[in-house]
Amino acid sequence: MNTVVRAARPISSGGGPFTGTGHLVRLALRRDRFVLPLWAIVVAALPVSSASAYEQLYPDPAQRAMLTDALGDNPSITLLYGPAYDLSTAGGFTAWRLGTMLAVLLALVCGFTLVRHTRQEEDTGRQELLSSTVVGRRASLTAALVVSVGFALLTGLAAAAGLIGAGNDVSGSLVFGLELSAAGLVFTGVSAVTAQLAEYSRTANGMAGAVLGVAFAVRAAGDSADLPWLSWLSPLGWSTHAQAFADDRFRVLTLPLVVTMLLVAAAYALQSRRDVGLGLLPARLGPASAHARLRSAFALAARLHRGTLTGWLVGFALFGVLFGALASDIAEIVGDNAEMREALARMGGSEGVIDAYLASTANILGMVAALFVVQTATRVRSEETALRAEPLLTGGVSRLRWLSGHLVFVFGGGLALLVVAGLGVGLAHGVRTGDVGGRTPEMVVACLVQLPAVAVVGGAAVLLFGALPAYTTGAWAVAAVSLLLTMFGPVLDLPQAVLNLSPFQHVPKVPSVDVTLAPMLWLALVAVGLTAAGVVRFTRRDIG
Repeated sequence: MNTVVRAARPISSGGGPFTGTGHLVRLALRRDRFVLPLWAIVVAALPVSSASAYEQLYPDPAQRAMLTDALGDNPSITLLYGPAYDLSTAGGFTAWRLGTMLAVLLALVCGFTLVRHTRQEEDTGRQELLSSTVVGRRASLTAALVVSVGFALLTGLAAAAGLIGAGNDVSGSLVFGLELSAAGLVFTGVSAVTAQLAEYSRTANGMAGAVLGVAFAVRAAGDSADLPWLSWLSPLGWSTHAQAFADDRFRVLTLPLVVTMLLVAAAYALQSRRDVGLGLLPARLGPASAHARLRSAFALAARLHRGTLTGWLVGFALFGVLFGALASDIAEIVGDNAEMREALARMGGSEGVIDAYLASTANILGMVAALFVVQTATRVRSEETALRAEPLLTGGVSRLRWLSGHLVFVFGGGLALLVVAGLGVGLAHGVRTGDVGGRTPEMVVACLVQLPAVAVVGGAAVLLFGALPAYTTGAWAVAAVSLLLTMFGPVLDLPQAVLNLSPFQHVPKVPSVDVTLAPMLWLALVAVGLTAAGVVRFTRRDIG
């Protein structure tokens, strides 16, 4: 609260609806000074790493031609990554391999940032405090748009600059960077609209996430079924139709720009039709008295986390099926490329290509599950800063009881995601190979062995929440560093001492190798220690 007061104090009197926008921009940048630069580095670094790895893995033109032939007409691969226009260059491969996924990631970060600085500020009551001063009616939304749009543009340009610096085509690099920015811009606009419709930030995020999911599904259906007109209906399809490192269609990028402007105009129009703190969609009134199922700290935590967990479970199930369906094609894709086989072996722990792919897939799903764990842990901090925890703790609810209800979903949610992912991968791969009974349990185990590493990341988040609550969002850095080291460390030949900083580096590479309990027990002990330290510190510090 003190930060808000310091930011609001210098605002001079007078002015119109945008008065104070600059101060709110600086406030938002201060609050996100760790999170946004971290995501920008991740998005900008991944394409450079991918292009560098491509040059090492496919140095022979014949191998590159084989790769294009293997991937160009594979509908299951197109479903996930989009059409492969030109895989004969490092830039073309990177645009195909990472274009859609990074566009989705940037869209999520931009959308959540917009909601964080608009609807969430109204949830906590801080916006009403600012609005009682001379801050203009549209200053908050404008400041959030400036931050989110600026982040999208700078991140896309950073990705382009990295590819250009690595020796890739300038035009293709610019198209690739701008198509990432375009996805961020569109879903900034989408979130600006949902922030006016919904009364709570989690509802606004859920609505924007649903729009993104539909956009991905429409793009996937259009590309895999060879129906270009259908993928043109999706903002993610516009990014792939820009054809970076192929035709370099800069003109296509005007479409997301126009749509973003229309969405922003709609958001401003909707904002003028509602009061601060309320949404245009009326909230459903609850019963006069709570059901018995809601009369506990755990029940309240379940109510708060169930929507987010459900969305993640659906996403993990879908992506598990997609990754599992691709497993049978991996041998054809790799072919006789010794470098690619070696890279997969180092990531998956075996020279069996399919098993190595499945092991690395389980590893990746574990790292994504860690992102859910961090998101859920930071939500606990949001409950505290929004002053919703203090009334409960002044009553008959102890601190340990309140926090334990949330920790069930921090760690139990991660467990549920891994089980669902393992079932999806195992069933899809088992159906294609005719061995559902053998592959499904195998992949469930492969995903479950990631749980101790996921718990270490969760334990770090709990420790930050308990000991350094103002830096709880630093848990995102822990998850991001673990992801980068595990995914790209082996390909880039980083020293083993550096790789060992990631907890995911220590889990058994099932199904390539047998389960070994020793590293999992050590990881579990570390996770328990971090979590216990965080809980103890929380029970002894001030609330707020």
